[in-house]
Amino acid sequence: MASSSGNDDDLTIPRAAINKMIKETLPNVRVANDARELVVNCCTEFIHLISSEANEICNKSEKKTISPEHVIQALESLGFGSYISEVKEVLQECKTVALKRRKASSRLENLCI
Repeated sequence: MASSSGNDDDLTIPRAAINKMIKETLPNVRVANDARELVVNCCTEFIHLISSEANEICNKSEKKTISPEHVIQALESLGFGSYISEVKEVLQECKTVALKRRKASSRLENLCI
């Protein structure tokens, strides 16, 4: 396991989030604790890999903020092109939810709430 020296190796995904995803994805399957830990480590490594590549792409394009397009390019360059259509669908869903939240928030502001 990672040491507590404060480096990037200490960053992980909350286990509760992984447990919830496992239960939702495989509701009738028991998963051993060491298998759950392995899933956490794999997810953390995948996110680190994609974010590092997206950061390099962002820097090459002389931008200071990683955009969804940088992440999509990172997926493609790392050989995860088969995920891109699903990523674009999720991105669109996120944009839709964010727009609905902004509209609801502005309605509440207009009502002085």
